[in-house]
Amino acid sequence: MMSLAGKPVPGLDAGLDVMNSLLAHRGPDGFATWRDPSGQVGFLHRRLAIIDLTTGDQPMQGENGDWITANHEIYNYVELRDELGAGSFRTTSDTEVILRAYQKWGPDALDHLRGMFAFALWDADQGTLFCARDRFGMKPFYYAVVDGTFLFASEAKALLPFLPSIETDLEGLRDYLTFQFCLDGKTLFKGIRELPAGHSLTVAGGSIREQRYWDVRFVPDYDHTSRYFEEELRARMADSVNVHLRADVPVGAYLSGGLDSSIVAALAADNGQAGMMAFNGRFPEGARYDESEYARALADDRGLDLHVSDITVDDFVREIHRVIYHLDYPVAGPGAFPQFMVSRDARQHRKVVLGGQGGDELFGGYTRYLVAYLEQCLKAAIDGTLSNGNFVVSYESILPNLPALRQYKPMLQEFWAEGLFEPMDRRYFRLVSRGNTHHDEIRWDELGPYSPFETFRSIYYADNIEGESYFDRMTHFDFKTLLPALLQVEDRMSMAHGLESRLPFLDHPIVELAATIPADIKFEGGRLKRLLLAAFGSQLPLQITDRTDKMGFPTPLTEWAQGPAHEFIVDVLSSRAAQDRAWVNNRAVIDSLEGEAAFGRGFWGLFSLELWQQQYHDRSHEFQAMRTELRRAV
Repeated sequence: MMSLAGKPVPGLDAGLDVMNSLLAHRGPDGFATWRDPSGQVGFLHRRLAIIDLTTGDQPMQGENGDWITANHEIYNYVELRDELGAGSFRTTSDTEVILRAYQKWGPDALDHLRGMFAFALWDADQGTLFCARDRFGMKPFYYAVVDGTFLFASEAKALLPFLPSIETDLEGLRDYLTFQFCLDGKTLFKGIRELPAGHSLTVAGGSIREQRYWDVRFVPDYDHTSRYFEEELRARMADSVNVHLRADVPVGAYLSGGLDSSIVAALAADNGQAGMMAFNGRFPEGARYDESEYARALADDRGLDLHVSDITVDDFVREIHRVIYHLDYPVAGPGAFPQFMVSRDARQHRKVVLGGQGGDELFGGYTRYLVAYLEQCLKAAIDGTLSNGNFVVSYESILPNLPALRQYKPMLQEFWAEGLFEPMDRRYFRLVSRGNTHHDEIRWDELGPYSPFETFRSIYYADNIEGESYFDRMTHFDFKTLLPALLQVEDRMSMAHGLESRLPFLDHPIVELAATIPADIKFEGGRLKRLLLAAFGSQLPLQITDRTDKMGFPTPLTEWAQGPAHEFIVDVLSSRAAQDRAWVNNRAVIDSLEGEAAFGRGFWGLFSLELWQQQYHDRSHEFQAMRTELRRAV
């Protein structure tokens, strides 16, 4: 918390106490607070003990009087300590590394940090607050300004007691109804903003300024071959996994049975992690919801201790309200629920786990890329333009890879139902849109004039993409929008249980390499994750490398909604409050259940939105009661 007017923050101590109660799950190993003598700024830190920090608790003070509170893991802290003069350090903490780096380089210290972080640093000499978020948004940072006070927290819920009321941000809602995530730092809460990934924020002189300090640049390197990129990727991934294993507690790994998590777990096992545990989740509804056999294949190959969580519809009914509460607001698909369950079980054995998040966005793992190129190949074959240099696949080369679309026939029907051969930006917008089938369910006319398509185009046509590669523009959009939403899920579902998730693919040397690999190498013949398979395929079991049916974390939500959980779901959507929502017709949502496809996400998006309304809007009086107590403390 910080006063924008340079005056004492009213009720500072009480405000920090409220935040402490709402964020306790993120740091179950203790907490501490700091306030400057003038009372114009105060920090709260919840502690999750990963490294032995007996002399490095937070908030931490630097020798020059600066103070910091950080949610972070700086993986190159050993190397930075040496560069900054290890002998002068008072602790072994990577928090002190950030303080020392800022003291030497100022805001440019961010260029030297390798890891995941969100922090706020009080610059005592300048009387300014300097905040930053890591390059990809692995760690969260939310902020609001209320009554002249700048408030920030790792979760939006910690800011709600300070708002005059809990209201929905209509532009954020329109984004969500279109994509199932918000764009450009918006949230579903009016008055609460998310600091975008790769940005810093400075509070000085009563003003707040956001500034981008890093961006991925898609500049294809045509001077090197696929073999070069394969070798470079193997080396960088091995190095990334090595530094991500730095901890004073045993490290485990999520193991879904897919390529990305298998690569990470295999490299961790090869690193010499004795007795390494891996964690998988499955459902009893049949083989298409149980991928544990693939996880078992890697576990047996590498000698991993595999723990499989059996997840049931009863778990869903019992826990889904908590899932939405911990998310702050819904994003992405129903995979958040099983991830919550697997994280809960993993926390019984480990405090730190490695995950494979990021591989799809960096190396082309989403089937919609194949769908987009299938349409473009047909169009080019008809028009006779396949040789114009703008295509990385031909219709001949794409045919052997089309079995990957077997599970996605409903998506194909939906995609082609409303047109063909439009401009590529419009076609990809249709592919990523989750609102195409929402007609009677949404009162679109009451959501205002804001157009998510125009924001989409500003990201799709960003100037950090060199050339006209359709593949690069699609993956760039997903990297900048879908990935942060998935990272919100990753962070909240793990931290709900005091578990830290680390993501070796999201190491900036790997991301920057991936952005230079030409599309015709990454996506040759339309083969999903072709380069990852070329680089690591020989190191993994054939059951994993030969798969063509991987679907993220498939969840039997539709089967439950139409079967054993039907009564529960209808009850949620039929309450008086649910039937009176301003923008969603929940009676139409109930009616749409019968026609929902097996892996459709339209219903999930609206059902989770209603759960969010019930968790936060219908219980706003609880946050208002906290606000009343805060005012009494002033």
